[in-house]
Amino acid sequence: MSIQPISSSATYTADRSWLASLHGTDSTDTVTLDVSKFVAGTHYVASTDPYQPYSRFKSGIPVGRITASGLYGLYTVGATDGTQNLAGFVFAEAQFAPGQTKVPAALLWHGSVITAKLPIAVVTVVPSATAQIRFV
Repeated sequence: MSIQPISSSATYTADRSWLASLHGTDSTDTVTLDVSKFVAGTHYVASTDPYQPYSRFKSGIPVGRITASGLYGLYTVGATDGTQNLAGFVFAEAQFAPGQTKVPAALLWHGSVITAKLPIAVVTVVPSATAQIRFV
């Protein structure tokens, strides 16, 4: 038996290769994501590490504002709950604890996005008053 202390560390780096420029990254908005509107393994990375139990949303996930709750869910073409309107993209990976249902996140609402490098396929839209995104 040893009483020697052991320490470990982990580093996570957001993949922001989907950004076409830094324009807009200095003026992100804070939004609250509704975890129930996303799928583990597709939209967020569920933790399997017993020493780091926090899951994390991927950078570049497209979101829309849910009209009834004001929370943000996955942008979905053809939806009728408000998420059919692109509000922007999750800018930085957002960590959340097991069982957490609402997650604060930074929203990139204007700037340039490389569509082919987003973590999921997105139907491009014309820039609007709420999301001024240019797709390249």
